Amino acid sequence: MPLYESVLIARNDVSQTQVETIVTDIETLLAQDGGVIEKREFWGLRSLAYRIKKNRKGHYVLLGLNARPDQIREMERQLGLNEDILRVLTLRVDEIDPNPSAILSRKGEDRGDRAAPRGVGGKPAGRFDSGRGDDREEFRARGEREDADLGVE
Repeated sequence: MPLYESVLIARNDVSQTQVETIVTDIETLLAQDGGVIEKREFWGLRSLAYRIKKNRKGHYVLLGLNARPDQIREMERQLGLNEDILRVLTLRVDEIDPNPSAILSRKGEDRGDRAAPRGVGGKPAGRFDSGRGDDREEFRARGEREDADLGVE
C-alpha cells in the first residue's frame, strides 16, 4: 500500500482529548480496510499564519499513514465534514520517517535559546541591544570630554 503524511489543523477551542478522539476515529476508519497509522505526532496549539474560519490558533497533528488511495479520500471526506477540523493536507511520500519531525525537534532547541542571552538587569537583550550597560569605555570617555567642555573638573 502507498504511504502518506497528513497534517490536520483542529480548532483552538477543542480540547487535546477531542483532537486525540478525532485521530482515533481516523484510525478505526482506516483499520476497517487494512490501513494503519504508522506515526502520530501532536504538535500542540500553534498560531496560524492567517485567520481560518475566524480562528487565529489551531491544534496541529501529523499522521504517517499506510493506506489505499480510496481510504485516504474517504478520510479526507470525513474530516471535511467535521466542523472541528479547519484544514487537512495529505501528501504521498516514499517512506515515513520514524524520527521526530522538524517541528518537534525545533521545539526543543527553542527552549534552550530563550535562556541563553541575557541583557542588563536580567532582561533579554533586544534586537539592537548588545546587552552591555553604559559603563563601556567610550561612554566614560565621552562623559569626561563633555565635563571638560563645560569646565567641570
